[in-house]
Amino acid sequence: MSLDAEYDNRARVPDHPVTFARWQDSAAAARAATPPVELAYGPGPRHRLDLFAAGEGAPLAVFLHGGYWQALDKGWFSGLAPALNAHGVSLAIPSYDLCPDVTLAEILDQVTAAVDLLVREVAPPTLVFGHSAGGHMAAWLLAEARVDRAVAYSGVFELEPLVETRLNVGLRLDAATARALSPRFRPPPTGTVLDCRVGGDESDEFLRQSRDMAAAWGAGGVDTRYVALEGLNHFTVLDPLFDPASAEVARLVELARG
Repeated sequence: MSLDAEYDNRARVPDHPVTFARWQDSAAAARAATPPVELAYGPGPRHRLDLFAAGEGAPLAVFLHGGYWQALDKGWFSGLAPALNAHGVSLAIPSYDLCPDVTLAEILDQVTAAVDLLVREVAPPTLVFGHSAGGHMAAWLLAEARVDRAVAYSGVFELEPLVETRLNVGLRLDAATARALSPRFRPPPTGTVLDCRVGGDESDEFLRQSRDMAAAWGAGGVDTRYVALEGLNHFTVLDPLFDPASAEVARLVELARG
């Protein structure tokens, strides 16, 4: 199968609009029930994060959204907050500028700035987790020593395969930049924790990316886990995170509490 087919998740999951609608409905309900505090971490209109606080002194997790660095924003994922808040964990969700308006390197600088703002003005995050492109960024922040615990759902840890796909029209990566921005090839941040979790029904490339990342960083002194979640695809892999009683939420809470 071609790399375009391996990485074109919307084509692989024709009913993805159903999942997207659930994300939006749950997000609207969460914001209506508990409006977040919006904080600016930079000068641009997308340099904003939503903070769903669980109370003073609560551990703080950060969620980084996906969209191949080219789509979506923080407002789509407010629905993740209630499950974590129910366990006494606060959640911050930043937006960031999108390719091709900015480079992927600039996006990494932006999410780093968002975490740095939280450290200064709220609390040091105890966990960063992300989906797809957000999984890439969660691992990057771990490598940058901004956190010491991360969970990547369906992460993209090696960018070089994307260079030859249609996705690169917007990403504008060359081989050298793709490798430099790939967490897989950063020095493993010894003593940290990284879970690489992926839908069991995802493409061979997404399964490989998570499996290889866990193996590579695990060999380098990172406490890694590779988990393929049976019956879930690239989008439904997030479904358990909306359920406060799920094993996935329990794992996030465990890591956030340290």
